[in-house]
Amino acid sequence: MSAPMHIVVMGVSGSGKSTTGGALAEVLGWRFIEGDSFHPRANVEKMAAGIPLTDADRAPWLQALAAEFARNEAAGESSVMGCSALKRSYRDILRSGAPRVRFLHVHGTRAILEERLAHREGHFFPAKLLDSQLATLEMLGPDEDGVVVDMALPVEEQVALALRLLGLTSQAA
Repeated sequence: MSAPMHIVVMGVSGSGKSTTGGALAEVLGWRFIEGDSFHPRANVEKMAAGIPLTDADRAPWLQALAAEFARNEAAGESSVMGCSALKRSYRDILRSGAPRVRFLHVHGTRAILEERLAHREGHFFPAKLLDSQLATLEMLGPDEDGVVVDMALPVEEQVALALRLLGLTSQAA
């Protein structure tokens, strides 16, 4: 058996991290982790009130996500996680949880993001925080183990492209 691998499906709110990440995890036969479910209540309340999170707000959340990778790693299990991972420093924290953490950045236009956020129901993240996320976003560096897919593609195409770019095969293959 090969060593576990962990993929963070990253991007700003509305990019489709959960949808693409869930589909990728299913195709790979890996566990999907919804990163937002690890936010402390204070973070959720702050975002719901339209207040952007600070690096200090995000630190315990990112540490909890890295710890989740470490638990999966110790169990010998690969995983896919949906997490904004907006800054390289945030990705560095996530990478600290396991030896092989890779990134799939679901990225696209502001127009698509605004359209998706305008029609999203039952989520604590208000559309008015999109500007703060876009301002915070640092694209993957050339030395970071990751790839970018276009959020405008159908989810199935995003997953197929991600598998190809990451050199992975589906469980069904």
